Amino acid sequence: MKLQADRALAYRRSEIRVLFDAAAKTPGALRLEVGEPSFTTPSHIIDAAAKAAHDGHTGYGPNGGLLSLRELLVEKLFKVNEISAEIDEVVVTPGGMNALYSTFGILLEPGDEVLLPTPGFPNMDEMIRLYSSKPVFYHLKAETSFLPDLDELKSLVTPRTKVLFINSPSNPTGCVFDDKTMTALVEFANQNDLWIVSDEVYDELVLDESVRHVPAARFDDDGRVISIFSFSKVYAMTGWRVGYLVANRQVADLARTLQEPQVSCPSTISQKAAEAALTGPRAPIDAMLTSYRKRLGLALEIATNNKIRAVKSAGTIYMLLNVGDYGSTGDVKFALDLLKSHKVSIAPGSVFGPGGIGMVRISLAASESTIEKGIIGIADFLKKGGR
Repeated sequence: MKLQADRALAYRRSEIRVLFDAAAKTPGALRLEVGEPSFTTPSHIIDAAAKAAHDGHTGYGPNGGLLSLRELLVEKLFKVNEISAEIDEVVVTPGGMNALYSTFGILLEPGDEVLLPTPGFPNMDEMIRLYSSKPVFYHLKAETSFLPDLDELKSLVTPRTKVLFINSPSNPTGCVFDDKTMTALVEFANQNDLWIVSDEVYDELVLDESVRHVPAARFDDDGRVISIFSFSKVYAMTGWRVGYLVANRQVADLARTLQEPQVSCPSTISQKAAEAALTGPRAPIDAMLTSYRKRLGLALEIATNNKIRAVKSAGTIYMLLNVGDYGSTGDVKFALDLLKSHKVSIAPGSVFGPGGIGMVRISLAASESTIEKGIIGIADFLKKGGR
């Protein structure tokens, strides 16, 4: 009897997790591979969750999230993102990943194609393959500031193209799309009758104070944009697993329906914690952002001093380092060799698709000391020819 489905056997585990596991087994490893904030969730959020549990908020909730949280999210979307949404157009999910999985489950049929950025968030192509659909990569290039090329996008559209996936602020490039870019992308989707799935989980983590986050939904007049947000990185709440999607009523209703067989409902206690994140003091959140900005400056300085070409991030908690000049392909072997010889764990460029070759990603979520020692270790490894 065959126990495994072909799609499960074909699934490729994220190479970042391979490094994660290897680093966990390496005493004293400098952990720069995963975007795990070095900060504990702010105390007022933890206290609110504890109070909610003691007050009896420990049972099942609505499939699409607590009404009280969705009301607060409508206010946040309007105030922070300039998105006007109705309460029933907001669906709370167990993290941004579940929001994405439900969204693709709503939109895709077997054989449909999704336009994905490279370098780009690595879980997307495997998620799409799980739905028997096809990822098609468009390139984000350093020489064009990691912005999408509309001519390339046009060349990739076929009768089976269903979705354009975009991510701003972008993991791993750190690029933040401006008004002109977002307007052009929404117009492109209109012209080609495509859905836009807009991953905006780093919306409040803009590191360059001269730019601002611009949501795709702001330019959407016919409900073709589905926006994905999360509490994980902005509020240092990765383990609480709270995300949300914003979509037209039809899509939102379907997303709520899909929650039942997938997860039943998001954690009630985590949602009460999310409410405290939205209503509580901003000082701890602002302090984390200030720290990320400081770490970015430090990382750029250390990289420059050690003759490593760095890509200055405008947003997110990541930064790319160009290691191609040293003959590296930025693949898993390079990363594992670096970990073995210098105890520095990074995300290899290959995990971000073909556009990531020749680069590695480091996390600014690590401490300043870890970032400094890690980049110096990478530089020494490269000077020794990858040994």
